[in-house]
Amino acid sequence: MLGALRQADRSDGAGDAPLGPAPVLADVERLVARGRDAGLRVDVEWRGEHRALPAEFELSGYRIIQEAITNVVRHSGADACRVTVERGEDDLSIEVTDEGRGSTVLPGAAGYGLTGMRERAALLHGEFTAGPRPEGGFRVAVRLPLPMAVA
Repeated sequence: MLGALRQADRSDGAGDAPLGPAPVLADVERLVARGRDAGLRVDVEWRGEHRALPAEFELSGYRIIQEAITNVVRHSGADACRVTVERGEDDLSIEVTDEGRGSTVLPGAAGYGLTGMRERAALLHGEFTAGPRPEGGFRVAVRLPLPMAVA
């Protein structure tokens, strides 16, 4: 997170934020296409009612999925992963699983990806878990409680 803030502070303009709108959960289909370009099949399952969430939930959900898919491509050795996005009555749940070789490093110790996902969840008072699955592969799971006005 600090790296992103430092880039935005550059005086030469190179750190300027893009002018386009921030990505939202509906943009996950573009991530799927990019995953395909990288040789990864990404299956997405949407559960619950599709309605807009507050901007911080839309962006955080998108970025968590983006990072999880990136980790599958970079670290798992898997040729496919599954993304489940569930909009409950009072929460947003995201799960990304693969059947790759998993990780031999404890979650959070492997770099900025897992740490960033954990921080995004924490900023929204959510829960984050990541780690090897007993049946093989890796799992990232996030649960974000939604504000009462949205639920």
